[in-house]
Amino acid sequence: MFTGLIETMGTVRSTGSRFQVESDTDLGLVRGDSLAVNGSCLTVTGVQKNNLFFDISPETFRRIVVPVPGTRVNLERSMPAEGRFHGHIVTGHVDEAGVVTKVRRTAGFSEFSISFQQKSSLLLVEKGSVAVAGISLTVVSITRREFVVTVIPETLQATTAGEWKPGYRVNLEFDIIGKYVTQAAQAARSSESLREYLEQSRRG
Repeated sequence: MFTGLIETMGTVRSTGSRFQVESDTDLGLVRGDSLAVNGSCLTVTGVQKNNLFFDISPETFRRIVVPVPGTRVNLERSMPAEGRFHGHIVTGHVDEAGVVTKVRRTAGFSEFSISFQQKSSLLLVEKGSVAVAGISLTVVSITRREFVVTVIPETLQATTAGEWKPGYRVNLEFDIIGKYVTQAAQAARSSESLREYLEQSRRG
């Protein structure tokens, strides 16, 4: 589990099923550790100084924005059991890729509009949490196909958010609590519909 508070950044050195990232700082990782790379939970399969290696499954490739060599990425180690909880619950399981559609900068802050798939609309609420490229952010507002987040200067400097421009693709992970609540509500609605159908069949 992660919190969405980025510890450092890194640079992608190679892609493919054998993925390599060079971290800006030594994170003290060993083989078998988990690391969120732009919000995607990956297992470390090799370490050479600050160079980290990962094996990427086809399912992960299908879900995430695959960065090209030279791309800067956000890095966060998994949260220890005794650690303090700062952001929100982030699993590292990317739901879909979003696209930055608008950028507005005022007094050092940046406001980003990010597109998402219509099927995910129930998983976003105003003032709720969303992980964008692994960063825990608060949803300011939502329209039919976009949501807006505001990023403070510290986050702009410490993460890849400072590089986001219109057209920039980002990994999105919606709040896990919202996912369970939505699934439970849909199951209850389906159950109620089935009950009504059976009652009508008996009467009919």
